[in-house]
Amino acid sequence: MKIAVIGQSLFGQEVYKELRKEGHTIVGVFTIPDKDGKADPLATEAEKDGVTVFKFPRWRVKGQAIPEVVAQYKATGAELNVMPFCSQFIPMEVIDHPKHGSIIYHPSLLPRHRGASAINWTLIHGDKKGGFTVFWADDGLDTGPILLQRECDVEPNDTVNTIYKRFLFPEGVKGTVDAVRLIAQGKAPRITQPKEGATYECIQKKDNSKIDWNQSAEALHNWIRGNDKVPGAWAEVDGQRVTFYGSTLIDNGTAANGQPLEIPGASRPGIVAKAGLVLFGNDGKALLVKNLQFEDGKMIAAAQYFRSGGNAAVELTEEEKAFAGQMRAVWQSILTNVAQIEDSTDFFKSGAASMDVVRLVEEVKLRASGCQLQNEDVYMNTTFQDFIQMCVRKLRGEDDEEELVVDYVEKNINNMTIKMPHQLFINGEFVDAEGGKTYKTINPTDGTAICDVSLAQISDVDKAVAAAKEAFEEGEWGKMNPRDRGRLIYKLADLMEEHQEELATIESIDSGAVYTLALKTHVGMSIQTFRYFAGWCDKIQGCTIPINQARPNRNLTFTKKEPIGVCAIVIPWNYPLMMLAWKTAACLAAGNTVVLKPAQVTPLTAVKFAELAARAGIPKGVINILPGSGALVGQRLSDHLDVRKLGFTGSTEIGKHIMKSCAVSNVKKVSLELGGKSPLIIFSDCDMDKAVRMGMSSVFFNKGENCIAAGRLFVEETIHDQFVKRVVEEIKKMRIGDPLDRSTDHGPQNHKAHLDKLVEYCQTGVKEGATLVCGGKQVERPGFFFEPTLFTDVQDHMYIAIEESFGPVMIISKFKSGEVDDVLRRANATEYGLASGVFTRDIGKALYVSERLNAGTVFVNTYNKTDVAAPFGGFKQSGFGKDLGQEALNEYLKTKAVTIEY
Repeated sequence: MKIAVIGQSLFGQEVYKELRKEGHTIVGVFTIPDKDGKADPLATEAEKDGVTVFKFPRWRVKGQAIPEVVAQYKATGAELNVMPFCSQFIPMEVIDHPKHGSIIYHPSLLPRHRGASAINWTLIHGDKKGGFTVFWADDGLDTGPILLQRECDVEPNDTVNTIYKRFLFPEGVKGTVDAVRLIAQGKAPRITQPKEGATYECIQKKDNSKIDWNQSAEALHNWIRGNDKVPGAWAEVDGQRVTFYGSTLIDNGTAANGQPLEIPGASRPGIVAKAGLVLFGNDGKALLVKNLQFEDGKMIAAAQYFRSGGNAAVELTEEEKAFAGQMRAVWQSILTNVAQIEDSTDFFKSGAASMDVVRLVEEVKLRASGCQLQNEDVYMNTTFQDFIQMCVRKLRGEDDEEELVVDYVEKNINNMTIKMPHQLFINGEFVDAEGGKTYKTINPTDGTAICDVSLAQISDVDKAVAAAKEAFEEGEWGKMNPRDRGRLIYKLADLMEEHQEELATIESIDSGAVYTLALKTHVGMSIQTFRYFAGWCDKIQGCTIPINQARPNRNLTFTKKEPIGVCAIVIPWNYPLMMLAWKTAACLAAGNTVVLKPAQVTPLTAVKFAELAARAGIPKGVINILPGSGALVGQRLSDHLDVRKLGFTGSTEIGKHIMKSCAVSNVKKVSLELGGKSPLIIFSDCDMDKAVRMGMSSVFFNKGENCIAAGRLFVEETIHDQFVKRVVEEIKKMRIGDPLDRSTDHGPQNHKAHLDKLVEYCQTGVKEGATLVCGGKQVERPGFFFEPTLFTDVQDHMYIAIEESFGPVMIISKFKSGEVDDVLRRANATEYGLASGVFTRDIGKALYVSERLNAGTVFVNTYNKTDVAAPFGGFKQSGFGKDLGQEALNEYLKTKAVTIEY
């Protein structure tokens, strides 16, 4: 068969090799892009064989398949897709395209343990049987029909690594190839997965792997081994986070001799014995842990806990010993004056210089791509022993998080434990506001308080600005190579992706966003934005300019693009994380430092973002987050003399005030994305189905709390009644409810004051004579829910025709057939100019209208289709300046011209 292999890793490589041995033609290998200049093993193997390799960074944008990517895939002519291990989201256009469809390998006995952490949960649940499934891909999450399953016994002390190496890897390769053989023979079954016994568990991460000591010894053992090595089960011991590795169940007699160790929450103290750390369940039975890891990344044998003070090194594996031997040879080649490299040999005391540091870092990258060193790492680990320990920690993924003190508010919600910081973030630390002032942030679903959040005061603003200024002028951020800056921003994006479900849950309970939309758009586009601008860091450049001067004409003039300095960012409440990303990503990519004020009613994803930024290694002072009031914090940022740029998204009224304050204080550079009343013109020759579908989206997307929402629809009179009827039918289908419910279409409005304004807005429309077709009032249930609303017969002079609702209110006006210029006049008769749209099958008409609509964005036969690479911003009283795209960088850069005579 002609097969496309879609995936990555050594597992994917072995499947690929075996398929070729079976005589199949591999028409294409689709894998991940090179990481740090090194290709994935699957790509390396395929390229060696001359097989075409595609390395798409992604297959979809905003949930939609990328046409060019799909076209390249289809051109291969694949008859079957084999997905041995794939971390990317593959669109259904690709899944369903081949003659024989697509098959996927999954390391559990489906339907049990669906999800990305299947092996972890097999162990955590103490399953006696494990195994893998090869199933037919569908549009669900590991829900497709089963083709083949193989099972194995789970040994009592198996870890993720042991069961994978013993069975899931070798037998998984064979099983995947066997599945392809059955397809080729026409004997492959399609067995519907039973509903009984189906489970889906969350991805195991450090934040949700804390040990609950109120369990039996066996349950504790299963939790520890199920999280070994990644992410690592941990608990608080002696006031710090300690991670446990190498658990085994033991007889209680093993614990006879040793020194007690108090562990908060445990049924009784642990015992540090010769064999390791003995722990006890609430059933009195015991388990033994071999190794411990401390918050600083140091690992020790558990038996050495009291003797080492947490500083002894863990014993290296054979593979790590081989790496250490290679690095010892590298040190010897650099330190030629040293007869022999000992563990105590000091790199710099032995004569190494700064260029030797650069070489050493590169030598490590050549031998271990997973060990990403910075020059500072060498300076901080100068002896050979410390250097090797540091490298090994990085290779094990145990050195990812710097020590960061976070006072979390934890909630069990949405089938996960979310951990929310709630303090100000200033100079790399979470701190209380001056005077300990706080306020309550409210869940709009039920009107209850989520938690207390620190309320920033003027003195807090001054501290944050001072920290940002020092970080810019004196800190490593200002001196950092742009490529290294990009690397940190990429890492931040990766951490956001790792925490995307948690971020989306926080966004949902704090802003009322429907969870599925929060995951895809609020969080998903935020991640895309940081990745996009990370790629720009080392591509910001000026130009050379020929100048006309007196002879002899020996002059060189060039321009430099330089960061502005301390930038203030003030964002709204409708897309809390995404608005943060749209401005902050460009700001950081340009090399600035930032003080950001989230909307007072939606602060939680911003302070969670601060935590992730710190864990990504963004230096102290570069990012500062200040929840608080606009009148206090926003005003102080506008007035502050050390702030050189302010980016604002919000109302036109507040934007004008900010612009004035920025001018009076120190003539700050300003960019403003303000209000909108975006017109959408629907002609009679439109695709009616599409116009209705996109018209609904243009108004009701994100509960209407959307800056580019179509504030007014102009519908040609010949299709007006039909369009209205179709819209009413669609409104009736909308499910209003809990935003965390996956079936909900329409969640609560963001906060009570906004809900009240919407009620008043609709009452005004009725008083002025517009026809209220449906909606217009609060939903009778707890929380801040408002009915999707439709007004017709709206005349140009009416309040609702002029002013923005910023809610789920569709405003429809008729226009006469053939009067294109007149409807354009009406559409442009607004002080706003953020976005606009037109639906027509006539390309000439579409171009004519799009040229004449006076708005920063024009959508033709679509709506809400924003992209991180496309500039976004308005005209007139919708503001000026751009977010997104290359143009956004210019908002955070200054241009310097340099002329040299030679």
